[in-house]
Amino acid sequence: MTDEQPPSPYEPPSHGQPYGQPQYGQQHPQWGQQPPYAPQPPYGQYGPPGQGPGPGPRGTNVLAILSLVFAFVFAPAGIVCGHLAKRQIRQTGEDGDQLANWGLILSYIFTAIGLLVCCGWIGLAIWANSDNGTY
Repeated sequence: MTDEQPPSPYEPPSHGQPYGQPQYGQQHPQWGQQPPYAPQPPYGQYGPPGQGPGPGPRGTNVLAILSLVFAFVFAPAGIVCGHLAKRQIRQTGEDGDQLANWGLILSYIFTAIGLLVCCGWIGLAIWANSDNGTY
């Protein structure tokens, strides 16, 4: 009896031996044994849509996308969508945290600019109507 260990399936074969072929005098693995590595999917193919590397679905949060869109269309709605998206992302682990952050930042900036413009218009209208009784 010999104490010779079979070669590791992860080492390259010895000179002249093709990959996957047992060397002279070695036995084939028994039928029903699992291969030493997991089969790889074909090159260029992905898993099912909406599935990321972690457990559960990992799509982008829709409210985070809407928050960014509404920041340019109607900023107060972007603020609401952004805060709702951040809460959902914390609970579900979905992607889109950066989108929600930028949606919130831009929505607050555009809301502040809009409020300043409205206050400016109101101030201008009051100033224009205050003629102090003279023509």
